[in-house]
Amino acid sequence: MPSPITIHTPYIQLGQLLKMVHAVPTGGEVKAFLVSNPIKVNHVHEQRRGRKLYPGDLIDVGQQQYQIVGS
Repeated sequence: MPSPITIHTPYIQLGQLLKMVHAVPTGGEVKAFLVSNPIKVNHVHEQRRGRKLYPGDLIDVGQQQYQIVGS
């Protein structure tokens, strides 16, 4: 079962999500993290740190799975 990530805006960018879940300590490390770690958004491989994530999106980061939910 995916861990819920609640957002209070229409969307969140993938880089912001990775910082929020502590996958990377700073925004400057997001690009390198995306190159060396497989990330999937709705079961599709993704490497764009600016990818907009909306409520209902499912994100796989390694063994962890997250789902965006709106407030």
